[in-house]
Amino acid sequence: MHLGNVFAALVAWLSARAEGGSIVLRIEDLDPRAQHPGVAETLMRDLEWLGLTWDEGPFWQSERGEVYAEALERLSEQGLLYPCFCTRADLRAASAPHASDGALVYPGTCRGLSPKEVARRSAERARSLRLLVPDAGDPAGTIEFCDLAYGPHREVLARDCGDFLVRRSDGVVAYQLAVVVDDALMDVTQVVRGHDLLPSCARQTYLARLLGWEPPQYGHVPLLVAPDGRRLAKRDRDLDLGALRKRGVHAEKIIGTLAAAAGLADPGCEASPAELVQGFSWNKVAAHHEDVIVDEVFLDGLLS
Repeated sequence: MHLGNVFAALVAWLSARAEGGSIVLRIEDLDPRAQHPGVAETLMRDLEWLGLTWDEGPFWQSERGEVYAEALERLSEQGLLYPCFCTRADLRAASAPHASDGALVYPGTCRGLSPKEVARRSAERARSLRLLVPDAGDPAGTIEFCDLAYGPHREVLARDCGDFLVRRSDGVVAYQLAVVVDDALMDVTQVVRGHDLLPSCARQTYLARLLGWEPPQYGHVPLLVAPDGRRLAKRDRDLDLGALRKRGVHAEKIIGTLAAAAGLADPGCEASPAELVQGFSWNKVAAHHEDVIVDEVFLDGLLS
């Protein structure tokens, strides 16, 4: 497990435990590239070593195709889905990135294709499925929510993302749909994750409402970034738990260092997650919501 993943998992765990809630463990392995034997088991062992235990699951998204297909059918019955034949290259050529996060806004290229044109293109290329969003100016397409750490947000779907994918051209259900279905059917009331996923909230809220569900509460946490601002990821193998454990870093040191970065502990703290529950507060996380720079000072504190 990468240190950035641990950061989000810790805050999620503390938030749930502080409210007397339950932890749901879900393995999001829809993409065949993520289905490597043994990887999920390693991640679960990492969580247990850190003291971040769970109450329900694990649930495997790769085994839940039927419930996603049912949700797609419900959306189709509402007349909200249409086939799309655009490639990534097509989208980059036709779309300007949204100013806030660089994501491409879908321009509606395939929205009005005739049945004849759909049939012609289907013979040439696999098709994905997109969800219609209300036109700009329609109040139904304006989504407002209050993030637990980042506060009030307002997004106009037509302006900020456009019609978005719910199934990829290779048949894999899109992340946006899968997590909405799972959150609802697993009675998830709070979702905690990195703030790079904050722009997903409006789409997921819209989808939940279309399917007749109440969306969960969202809380986003800062990212761990390099001094140059680059987000740390799985490729930074010196910061995964396997590498840290080989260097003799124990669980309480990792938990304490990350808790301090979130404003939930004093610098230099060493603690188990259970020892931090009583002092947890989203107000503290909100006051420390800037990205965490993993520089020499951070690493010296972690490795000392």
